[in-house]
Amino acid sequence: MSDGTNIRRVAEIFNSDPARRYLVVSAPGKRFGGDAKVTDLLYETHRALADGAPLTPFCKVKERFSGIVRELGLSLDVGRLLAQTEEEIVREKSEQFTASRGEYLSAVIMAEFLGVPFIDAKDAVRFDETGKLDSDKTFSLTAAALKGKKRAVIAGFYGADAQGKVHTFSRGGSDVSGAIVARAVGADLYENWTDVSGFLACDPRIVDGPAHIKALSYRELRELSYMGANVLHSESIFPVREANIPILIKNTFRPEDDGTRILPAAGYIPSSRPVTGIAGKKDFAVIFIEKSLMNSEIGFARRILSVLERHNVSFEHMPSGIDTISFVIDEAELKEGMLDEIKREICEAVHPDQCKTLTDIALIAVVGHGMSKNVGTSARLFEAIARAGVNVRMIDQGSSELNIIVGVDNENYERTLRAVYEEFFR
Repeated sequence: MSDGTNIRRVAEIFNSDPARRYLVVSAPGKRFGGDAKVTDLLYETHRALADGAPLTPFCKVKERFSGIVRELGLSLDVGRLLAQTEEEIVREKSEQFTASRGEYLSAVIMAEFLGVPFIDAKDAVRFDETGKLDSDKTFSLTAAALKGKKRAVIAGFYGADAQGKVHTFSRGGSDVSGAIVARAVGADLYENWTDVSGFLACDPRIVDGPAHIKALSYRELRELSYMGANVLHSESIFPVREANIPILIKNTFRPEDDGTRILPAAGYIPSSRPVTGIAGKKDFAVIFIEKSLMNSEIGFARRILSVLERHNVSFEHMPSGIDTISFVIDEAELKEGMLDEIKREICEAVHPDQCKTLTDIALIAVVGHGMSKNVGTSARLFEAIARAGVNVRMIDQGSSELNIIVGVDNENYERTLRAVYEEFFR
């Protein structure tokens, strides 16, 4: 959606198959290296408004959308539309409202170009008082908004909160919006068109020419997306999973490529490889707690979790042994000095024999339904890491045997990822 040429390409894809009925669009992205995404400009606009500075970033937004309308040759009064949007931004003084205007304007223009109805997501998507998606109300409202409309364009990324104010998903949330529409109308397929031809077995910035993944299960997608494979928003599977609607990831710029299918368990046949994909992220902290007879002490874990709750900190993983338990936390959640404070409070709460913290830890997830059926997968994994000369700081395996997560020092992240990929895919 970055310029008129790409919008024409999207329209061509949409019109090429009559089964494609509802189109969810995002805000314009970068046109070239060094260019700015419209959403980033809108966040800058809000900061300027909050600081009482001129809304210079929004001037760039107006130039982008005015240029797109000119390229498309539309008779839409874009000047009036943009002036009205600017007035609303100043009046609302809301970061989320301001950030949502990229998708809003993008959808208005796309609907005008296609000659189909525009659906404002504010009227179709609802969040509750806690900011969580109200699924039942959302599906009902979206179905009602689309009823009787053979085709339509819906703005992605945002909806309305319990008070009717615009509320956004996290970045990349247009993927979730698309899944909501697919679920609400009972679609046969949710197509997600992006700038890559589906999922790869590993990060191509680290591994040269990683294998293409033809198909994934919902659960494999969730694990890989959460651990950094950012082709699709990790929360986008939830609306369609309940209705067993498959997802197809396609490349807008290479529509002839096969893409990747994400399938419900009933229709998914794992590949012959034990591992489907490998993904990871850096910058985690680990709190390691040891206490003899911990397993017989009622409420031990609850008291630790209460400390994390008081600090409004969530944990990512919780590996444990008979006398040990560890909590893995994203360092982005920890303000300066917070980790030491949490450690002190845990010591007061449970009086451990030992409590220590590790920082700058990278997590690598090895994911695949085939791992549980192939003898020796874990041995191959750890032999590969050992050959690379890397010390494993933490191990966690889910009860479903779908994944094995290893923790290594940040500095060994890339080396470990390459070693594991070489073992299972070369």
